[in-house]
Amino acid sequence: MMSSKYEMLSNRPLFNDIVRQVKATVEIAERVQSGDNLADVVQEMLEEKTLFDHQVLAVVSMLLADKFAYIAASRNLLSVETVLSSIVDAVKGWNAVDLVLVYHHPDLGVVCINPKNMQHMATLDRLNKYETVTVYAGNFGKSADAAIARKAVESLILLCEGKQPKIDAALLKGSCVYKAKGQKAEKAKKPAKAGPVAKVGAKTVAKAGSVKAKTEATAPQAPSAAAPVMVKAAPVTSGKRMTPMYAVPVSNELFHNGNVEAWKRIIDSYKAKHPDLEVLVYYDGERITNLNALFKWGKVKHGSTIQFAVAGENISDVAKLQRYLTQGASNMFEAFLRGPVNGVLSLF
Repeated sequence: MMSSKYEMLSNRPLFNDIVRQVKATVEIAERVQSGDNLADVVQEMLEEKTLFDHQVLAVVSMLLADKFAYIAASRNLLSVETVLSSIVDAVKGWNAVDLVLVYHHPDLGVVCINPKNMQHMATLDRLNKYETVTVYAGNFGKSADAAIARKAVESLILLCEGKQPKIDAALLKGSCVYKAKGQKAEKAKKPAKAGPVAKVGAKTVAKAGSVKAKTEATAPQAPSAAAPVMVKAAPVTSGKRMTPMYAVPVSNELFHNGNVEAWKRIIDSYKAKHPDLEVLVYYDGERITNLNALFKWGKVKHGSTIQFAVAGENISDVAKLQRYLTQGASNMFEAFLRGPVNGVLSLF
């Protein structure tokens, strides 16, 4: 038994992987002990490529469940909150505990979230019924009231299910105050005091006018009535994320085989330009892994809506992709069927 215990260490690549995992775990442990939320540290390291998705669960289990003994509970969600920002609004004042939420996303895989961090929650497009969430509550390795931690865990799960639990007042008092990155620097800045109106010179007035002109020039333009309806996306950030669902109306009399082939060529063109991104297609709440299923039995008719999202890092060209898919779902789909049969269109 002892001779086989370390057998895996005899393989050099595997040995190096284990060393990297141990070093990453030790670094994260030190930062958590200093008061950093584990999910914040994990997300930062994922963006820096010093940690990878397949390592996350092992880190969470080793540190939160084992080393720091956080109180934890898991549940397959029986219902879901649709306004995810409301979860952050509810828990950001729970200063008695540090919280980490691990969500098993059906498309992105395991996602480690600090539920007090609005930027983290913005990386999720949705919560799905029957998917698993695990909530951890503790105090950065220091002693924590187990009863309060259990209440925090249960209350956060209920919030994820769209319910409104009764919040114990004890949850609001403590040292686990969430501070956004750079928050101290922002508080230190003081707005410049305006001088007396009588002393404002012509140059100052001109400068104010130029600022106003610049503000008006950079203000977002209202979309025209003819523009396709788009769901507002979360701010583009580095690190793996998924956009919200974008709706594509079917304006052809039927989403037939020609429309399907147009969509295939549009998506192939997008992936040729962005090989690290994935286009996810949904219909009636169901993930469509084979686009031919959209034509099967005349399933998608005129007036129906097909949805899509893009997952990966450094997401771009989503608006252009939506325009092309909208045309591909109309009677003008033939424009995408021209060219070599096995060639990839240069659309992006």
